[in-house]
Amino acid sequence: MAEADTPPDKTTVNIRMSETFLEDVDATWQEQGFNSRSEYIRAVLRDALKHPDFNRADLKAMLAGEVEIQEGRTHSSDDVKEQFGLTEATDADDE
Repeated sequence: MAEADTPPDKTTVNIRMSETFLEDVDATWQEQGFNSRSEYIRAVLRDALKHPDFNRADLKAMLAGEVEIQEGRTHSSDDVKEQFGLTEATDADDE
């Protein structure tokens, strides 16, 4: 086998996490169709290295938005404009 064809050496890395967190990790990799926990963790770490500007706050905001959508708690753009006082004045308001 040529050197270019040989897979890179791999090192085992141990991490500590709570049982609850591990249960969440396991449920996630299975739901997302990964073949193993290790495959999932490698993919997550690759994404973190590839997109270092994508921070935890961004992820939490996206996830919160996704939960809102899944639970049907959405708002129209008109609702949001009204909530923040961004509604445009109508002709009746000008009189």
